[in-house]
Amino acid sequence: MSGNIFIVKVTFLGTGTSQGIPVIACDCNTCISSDLRDKRLRTSVLLETADTNLVIDAGPDFRQQMLRENVSRLDAIILTHEHKDHIAGLDDVRAFNYKSQDAIDIFCEERVQKVIKKEYSYVFSEYQYPGIPKMRLNYVPEDGFSVGKMKVLPVRVFHYRLPVYGFRVGNFAYITDANYIPEESKARLYGVKYMVVNALRKEKHISHFSLREAINFIREISPKKAFITHISHQMGLHNEVSKELPPEIILAYDGLSLICDE
Repeated sequence: MSGNIFIVKVTFLGTGTSQGIPVIACDCNTCISSDLRDKRLRTSVLLETADTNLVIDAGPDFRQQMLRENVSRLDAIILTHEHKDHIAGLDDVRAFNYKSQDAIDIFCEERVQKVIKKEYSYVFSEYQYPGIPKMRLNYVPEDGFSVGKMKVLPVRVFHYRLPVYGFRVGNFAYITDANYIPEESKARLYGVKYMVVNALRKEKHISHFSLREAINFIREISPKKAFITHISHQMGLHNEVSKELPPEIILAYDGLSLICDE
């Protein structure tokens, strides 16, 4: 992919799995940990350039994440897939609607759009109740699309049997909720310097990479730096797991940010 895009900043809004950490009613060592790196909201990431802000996935913690990172403008939301931990926060785009006096652009594939129209039927109904969120649904073309000056390239991956999207923007790639990457999709990832990959736990899982599977995939693509996200409490304590990783692979945590150069 051509290198004329410069991502100023990438921030991990959330790095947890669908239940987050701590998990309700759980007293395991990870859930009761006092280390703030073990407190994980649902997985999402913020990409910022000098003139464009976009978020990948808006789960149930979206409002809290926007407030924590003091996000005052949002140009688009890109959705990997339709599971609740990735779309449940979309109602809170209302604040951005009010500030911009415009609908928010949502980019996702047709199947996901159908779910959004069902889950948020009041947004798309003929009668528009005052104060409802405004969403402008956009399809994801196979050859990519632009948000401001950012060129976004979709990368097809599989969440067990569910086709979902990862995304590449310049030298940054983001893949969550996946345990199989087709060869043609790997071709879209070669050459990235910074890559985010999901790993739920150390043990094998039906729909997510295990930690070892994620490490093997990272080594195949060979980015300069890689980050593990979508982490469950079963992974263990951040401090202990981090010691097991090679230096080029980082166990991400909420609030972690990085600068991506060309």
